[in-house]
Amino acid sequence: MINCEGLVKIYKTDEIEVVALQGLNISIENGELMAIIGNSGSGKSTLLNILGGLDRPSAGQVRVGDWDLLKITDKQLVEYKRNTVGFIWQNNARNLVSYLTALENVELPMMLSGNYDRAYAKQLLEWVGLSERMHNKLQQLSGGEQQRVAIAISLSNRPKLLLADEPTGSVDTKTADTILSIFQRLNKELGVTIVIVTHDLSIAGKVGRVVAIRDGMTSTESISRNPSIASSDWADTSSGLPQQAHEEYVVLDRAGRLQVPKEYLQALSIGGKATMEFDGEKIMIKAPKSLTDSLPIQIEKEPKTVGGKSE
Repeated sequence: MINCEGLVKIYKTDEIEVVALQGLNISIENGELMAIIGNSGSGKSTLLNILGGLDRPSAGQVRVGDWDLLKITDKQLVEYKRNTVGFIWQNNARNLVSYLTALENVELPMMLSGNYDRAYAKQLLEWVGLSERMHNKLQQLSGGEQQRVAIAISLSNRPKLLLADEPTGSVDTKTADTILSIFQRLNKELGVTIVIVTHDLSIAGKVGRVVAIRDGMTSTESISRNPSIASSDWADTSSGLPQQAHEEYVVLDRAGRLQVPKEYLQALSIGGKATMEFDGEKIMIKAPKSLTDSLPIQIEKEPKTVGGKSE
């Protein structure tokens, strides 16, 4: 569904140049439910904006389905955003029109694209648990309910790819679990590929795969050992979503480069250089020996004096 190779994004002004993505590599399969995590400034939101057609890459390769987002024209970009991708913002003000009802908010993008389907709009609100609230104005809905309306809006164009930027960042834990259970259900029933960008590490146990980004590059990846989620778990969010066991990997790119987690390097006091050894089965990374450790040491005996002469 998504393939990025050597993806670069550079923001330039008259006085400064910022490299937000510096050769990022990532592949996402069709139908995946996965999360991209990273600290502020790591490049995760930049990646999401590029995948959503909201920003242009500077170099490298980025494909979503049959679309080449590096070479896409402005006219094609409109078609891509209209038919392929759905977007959920953390800030509800960017998702919703305040003076419309929940149902009218979902219907609006359908009207603009010429694919109006009132029955489908109602069905979307039922899927996110708002069948009894669809005629309420936004001020009558809680923050969590508004975010669920935003999820319904993002699916109104029947996208193949759903992108969510910090969808649980402004809600409490219980509401966050409800939102994530909705993502799980939509992923399972509709087969839509869902990519969640977040800094919340607790999401890692609730999706099939987690990719960590550091300094604009893919650093580590963890994959669920049990990606299947039973349907009985979807509706039960009172005790939290099922936690899955994940196995973490260091990502190796095509050039053979890997990013070792910073905390590992700090624990070994490794700075800019390291030594590597291969014993036939394992590759070992060690802090380099100091220069004095590597030099041969010569030990001389104290001269012994006999009769005024040294021997």
